[in-house]
Amino acid sequence: MNILSIQSWVAYGHVGNASAMFPLQRLGAEVWGIHTVQFSNHTGYGAWRGQVFEAGLVRDCVQGIEERGAMARCDAVLSGYMGGPEIGEAILDAVSRAKAANPQALYCCDPVIGDVGRGVFVRPGIPELLRDHAMPRADIATPNRFELEWLTGRAVTDLASAKAAIAALQDMGPRCVLLTSFDAEDAEGIAMLAAEGGRFWRVTTPLLPLNVNGAGDAIAALFLFHRLRSGSAEVALSAAASSIFGLLRRTAEAGSREILTVAAQEEFVSPSRVFAVEQV
Repeated sequence: MNILSIQSWVAYGHVGNASAMFPLQRLGAEVWGIHTVQFSNHTGYGAWRGQVFEAGLVRDCVQGIEERGAMARCDAVLSGYMGGPEIGEAILDAVSRAKAANPQALYCCDPVIGDVGRGVFVRPGIPELLRDHAMPRADIATPNRFELEWLTGRAVTDLASAKAAIAALQDMGPRCVLLTSFDAEDAEGIAMLAAEGGRFWRVTTPLLPLNVNGAGDAIAALFLFHRLRSGSAEVALSAAASSIFGLLRRTAEAGSREILTVAAQEEFVSPSRVFAVEQV
């Protein structure tokens, strides 16, 4: 399995490609990583150093991969934090090139826009690019609740409204959608909801006492991997949720501000607790 992952990169900690690439590699995927930014650390610290890369760098790297004749072997393109609208356009060009070389290649878009409590935290123009251009091209989308609401203009307050918003997003393009965060009926749990082919599946895991960055990037990568391998959103939901819970549990137990991507790597291959999904 070959995955072209175009996301941000940090030297310290795990967000963007620094969160997505290692789990994919640990599971056996070849990952062609192209970075949209290089920061010292994630911006949640309030201070960081580094650069947002030019779109030309992304295009050059994609072209170089293409010139090696590798695009025909690309099974999926994964995108996350874009840095700027022009980088988003370069990513969509990469998707076009991958699909032209391999019509079976999938595009998984993690539409990074913002979060509940923080609002929109990306640069102007990115949310609109994701809604108007990326979603119509995506095969898989992995929004959080805030992003699903922003993209569809629909409030998500319960299971019925979540399903309606996901269906609205599917009408925009992606046939497979994973809602990565959703209030569970159990106040002590957190849920994820996946949909494909007119069916919906929910998984609920215990709510852990931590506030970290980068978990969403890992969820998108794991869901894409398992969806590619199994062909089933239901299977992918259980596998991704189980691995992420194990990773976050280890992180919470250690009291770490950064997710323990390397220390908890066995959770990607053999989760210590497997969560079953229910059709809803």
